[in-house]
Amino acid sequence: MNVLIIGSGGREHSLALKVAESKLLNKLFAIPGNPGIEKVAECHLLDIMDNQAIVDFAKEKNIGLVIVGPEAPLVNGLADELENNGIRVFGPNKAAAQFEGSKSFARNFMKKYGLPSVEFKEFTDLSHAEIYIKEKGAPVVVKADGLAAGKGVLVAKTVDEAVNFVKECLENNKFGEASSKVIIEDCLVGEEASYLVFMDSVTFKPMVYSQDHKPVFENDKGPNTGGMGAYSPAPILDGLKTEIEEKIIKPFLYGIKQERIEYKGVLYVGLMKTKDGLKILEFNCRFGDPETQVILPRLKTDILEVMTAVVSKTLSSMTLEWSPEHCVSVVLASGGYPGSYEKGKLITGLDNITGAQIIHAGTRKEGNNILTNGGRVLNVVCLGKNLQEAVDKAYLIIKGINFDGLFFRRDIAKKELDRQAEK
Repeated sequence: MNVLIIGSGGREHSLALKVAESKLLNKLFAIPGNPGIEKVAECHLLDIMDNQAIVDFAKEKNIGLVIVGPEAPLVNGLADELENNGIRVFGPNKAAAQFEGSKSFARNFMKKYGLPSVEFKEFTDLSHAEIYIKEKGAPVVVKADGLAAGKGVLVAKTVDEAVNFVKECLENNKFGEASSKVIIEDCLVGEEASYLVFMDSVTFKPMVYSQDHKPVFENDKGPNTGGMGAYSPAPILDGLKTEIEEKIIKPFLYGIKQERIEYKGVLYVGLMKTKDGLKILEFNCRFGDPETQVILPRLKTDILEVMTAVVSKTLSSMTLEWSPEHCVSVVLASGGYPGSYEKGKLITGLDNITGAQIIHAGTRKEGNNILTNGGRVLNVVCLGKNLQEAVDKAYLIIKGINFDGLFFRRDIAKKELDRQAEK
């Protein structure tokens, strides 16, 4: 079949490489794609928020399955438009995408169906929010309700910091419509992990565990980013599979059935392991980035078989097979990220790399040159028979890659390696 991938980041490049391995694939297309994706797919520069243009393209190219990478087109109802035109799509519809598109929708759903959540309150009025924050004290978590490209959450260490962020959101429209409402939550303490499942509305199949690294600098210092690296498997969740399935995934499936929401795609559960047990930090309605980059290289089952089973609601008949290997991804970022950074820097050292996937996350092509074009530029992804081997491979390969302003975290998976060393 002909397959179309929507998106241009590292996650989509990782998806494209996996789809390209499928025996079910005839031809692969991407909108808009990137210089890495164009090695395995025909890329077209269309607007991913233009639902009609994508529907027309899918019809013209006889697309049998559309895979939507980023959250914004899903929240924008792309899946609904495709389905209405008889085009199969892997990715939740507009109603289901609200689990990521509205933090208040997600938190209220958790509360209603008894999923392990946190104390939270919603505000559209600055003075009410300010009174509440002063009563609560710090630390406290403030979130813009809508999509803000991963930048809409602040863990405020002081009351002033929290109030200022709320002011930015509600009065200065920091994230436009997305910040017309804020959610104020209790601050959780613990270690984060990502739990992703394939879901077809009826049942689910878990992916292997992974853990990403959000803060920009080593030792988890500095502001949060979209993720500076990841590794899989993440033993932090070992022994918790039953608890996650019984307390989170099954109640979620029950809840969407009650609410008459169809959910076909990936459900990403951001978890915090606290002294009071597991708590949900967030839901996402798509593959994580950079988690995808360490999960998909370990998937041995044909990904298009899995995705078509999700779309046709026959996931229960699938058995997913995973490699026992360990996988690590290290993000190479532009100087200044996640703040302002320069683009258009020449990247060298990408030729003749073996033993790794070089995933393009924020690059563009100019003639024969590859230039930086985003905050997170490349991911270096390596497999190994153990975690240390995968980590060592990745950092060795990074030594040969260069661009002006390049930086990366040198401690990806270090916490886990330290734990292993203590045993």
